[in-house]
Formats: sequence, structure tokens, C-alpha cells
Amino acid sequence: MIDTGLRGRSVLVTGGNNPYGIGGATAKAFAAQGAAVFIHYFRSPFLIPPGSSAPGEGSAPGRDLYCVQQQKNADEVLRLIRASGGKAESWEADLSDPSVVVELFDRAEKAFGPVEVLVNNAAHCCPDTFIPQSELTPDSRAVDLFPMGTITVGTIDQHLAVNSRAVALMMAEFARRVVERGGGWGRIVNVSTDGASAFASEVSYGASKHALESYSRAAALELGRYGITVNVISPGPIQTAWIPPEMEKKISEGTPLGRVGRPEDVADAILYMASEQARWVTGQLLYVGGGWRMPQ
Repeated sequence: MIDTGLRGRSVLVTGGNNPYGIGGATAKAFAAQGAAVFIHYFRSPFLIPPGSSAPGEGSAPGRDLYCVQQQKNADEVLRLIRASGGKAESWEADLSDPSVVVELFDRAEKAFGPVEVLVNNAAHCCPDTFIPQSELTPDSRAVDLFPMGTITVGTIDQHLAVNSRAVALMMAEFARRVVERGGGWGRIVNVSTDGASAFASEVSYGASKHALESYSRAAALELGRYGITVNVISPGPIQTAWIPPEMEKKISEGTPLGRVGRPEDVADAILYMASEQARWVTGQLLYVGGGWRMPQ
């Protein structure tokens, strides 16, 4: 039997309120290994599209179901963890506000002691493009089920604030605390996207994730001396309740392993990067997408 070395560890996971999401699956995966998990989440106003209706029980994945799941607090994920005997707490905060970072760590450490594993999963995503607004047709304005517009100062800043700046500040605060307590051990796992190198139609999202990857490699170079590893997980298409059936069929047909990804697929990869089995792995990017993308 493999021992991940995570029992009794304190883990902080951002963006963990969606029970169908990567963050929720990751929180449950760590709890199953005996770790205590503090879940951050934020219910973004962007994810309440005009005219959407609450889907009924058993509804197919798509925009409405995804938005409903994203607007939940973390109670359902907490309940699932606690029902299995795990330890978990949560707090809602907007990571685009830099002032919340210290308080987030303070709350996590008050609940479960020094944070030893940090998973930066929270993200802001709003489709934007370099194509002039006048050239966008009604069809081209709908990307990933959400309206797309021409890139603006606002779309750039919103993505960078959450997907890049917040991640950098979270890593810096984590490192400061590990070093100050003389911990000598730490794991950081950052969640990117397989479109980070160039993401047409989601240009600011892709660019902000590319910055996350650069921050991660720099952190790995600088923090290794303190026993902290830093790695990146890059998911392919993952069914977090947003991929409608017709799109899921198309993605499955184009994926070597014949299906879309599940949140648990990504959670297992994150768990590995935090485990004792990955003790000699740092500064690496791992694609988790069933072969959807195969970088050279």
C-alpha cells in the first residue's frame, strides 16, 4: 500500500465550493488521505448570467447548472468530507483583493495549524478576444456558453488579479510562514490550463495562466532550499458541470482516452504532486487531459 505522507497535514485549497469542480474534488481527495482541509471559495457575480433559470434535479450539464454550482457556498463539500470522517472548514473571500491573503492563512491556521500544502485552484474566466467588437457575430460571441467581447483593461485586470497576482501573493505568504517557523517542508500545486500558451477567444484567461506558470517555475527555483516543492497541473477539458452533452460528445471523440475529464482525474494528479511520492519533483508542469493535448 502506498503511503502519501499526507495524514495529519494541513491543506489550503482555493476555489473549492463547487461539488462538481476540481477544487471540491481536490478537497475530498486530501481529506480521504487523512489531511485536514481548509476550503476557500468565492461566488462571483459574473457567474449569474442574465435570464438563466435554476436547473432542476438531474439537469444536463451546461451554463445554468454550472452557474448554480458555482454560486453555492462550501457547505455541500464540507458535508461530504465530514460524513466520511474528515476534517474541513471554509471561508469565502475575493482573491482579487490582495488584503484577504493574510487573513485567509490566519483562518486556515487557526482551524488546523500551520498550512503545509497550498493548492491554488481558484480562477476568474471571462471570454475575450482581439477581434474588434464590430466583427463579432452573435454566434462568435458565445464561447464556452458565456458572452465574448473584445479585450479591455477590465478583462485584463480581472484575470491577472485572481489568476496571477493572487497566486503569487499566496505563494509568497505560504513561503514566509514556512521559513519563519523553520518548517523545512511544503508543497505548492498551482492549477493552470492546457491553453495557457495561447488561448484564442479566452486571451486574458490564457495569458494570466501563463503568468501563473512562470511564477511557479521561479518559486520552485527559489524555494527549494527551504524544502518547498512547486508544481503546476494543466487540465484539459474537464466536466465541472459546464460542458453540454453535444460538446462533451465532440470532445470525447477527439480525446485518445475517449471521454472528457472528471474533476477526480485532476484531483488525483494534484494529490500526487503533494505526496511523498513526488518528493523529488519540482518546477514541473503536468498535463492532465486524456491526451487531448500532447505538447512536444
